[in-house]
Amino acid sequence: MSILVYTESENGKFKKSALEVASYAKGIADQLNTQVVAVTVNAQDSSVLGNYGVDKVLEVKDDKLENFNAKAYADVLQQAAEQSSSKVIVISSSANAKYLAPLLSGGLKAGYASNVVALPESTEPFTVKRTAFSNKAFNSTEITSEVKIVGLANNAYGLKENSAAASAESFQPSFDEKDFDIQVSAVDKTTGKIAIADADIVVSGGRGLKGPENWHLIEDLAEVLGAATACSKPVSDMGWRPHSEHVGQTGKPVAANLYVAVGISGAIQHLAGVNASKVKLVINNDPEAPFFKAADYGVIGDAFKVVPELIEKLKEFKVNNA
Repeated sequence: MSILVYTESENGKFKKSALEVASYAKGIADQLNTQVVAVTVNAQDSSVLGNYGVDKVLEVKDDKLENFNAKAYADVLQQAAEQSSSKVIVISSSANAKYLAPLLSGGLKAGYASNVVALPESTEPFTVKRTAFSNKAFNSTEITSEVKIVGLANNAYGLKENSAAASAESFQPSFDEKDFDIQVSAVDKTTGKIAIADADIVVSGGRGLKGPENWHLIEDLAEVLGAATACSKPVSDMGWRPHSEHVGQTGKPVAANLYVAVGISGAIQHLAGVNASKVKLVINNDPEAPFFKAADYGVIGDAFKVVPELIEKLKEFKVNNA
């Protein structure tokens, strides 16, 4: 038996979440005294996975899998799990992983626990700690099926280097024509330098910025912090920013180490989608904005004055501490 982990990549490069789930899988493997087998799809250099505890890599190279397809990717993982006799499968909490998880669960007759935040509390019975009620509480979930799928919450476990010599071999799964009944017509990607899902820091803007012409404030602050940029739903609905940058319960979930909200009042749907972030900083001129009740730190003031001053102070700090 081995622990199987799906390591996501984009443009051939592994996402941060891929290294985190590999680290987490290694933690479970140590508990069960077994090995970690990783599945990659069109990744360029799988050897890096050995630095995070992976012992063996099944490399899938197929042009048909250039764009994510939940049914086809679920078939890849199912066949890999069956070949490696894996009883525990670890995936991330990305949107793609959550799409394929139910299909994989059905194919393997496996129990699936999403939003897991720690190593199993027990392996007999197999019990994991998960977030609940939009990250406002935790619960302990027991997975009783023979095969178990664990969805690790982003930034819940962190990256843990655990060097191993990962061997690699080509893996060629078979596909059914029905796997590709759904075709990708277009892909909308964020234009920022850092992807929201991989970011330790996210700077997000709302209607308080008054228009897309002022978005440089968000971009400038993100640049000095090394952060990804994001926006609230009204901002994307008005066309100020692409929908791919919309975060919240109805957009992309955020579990960053630091989430900075500028000019966002804090609708309940937005708060539910970013509440998993470890530290939340809010900048808003309305002291009654709901976001202040959920924030760790709040600045009541005009974003057009506060943000430029914050940027200058951060630049000074970086120069003095270089």
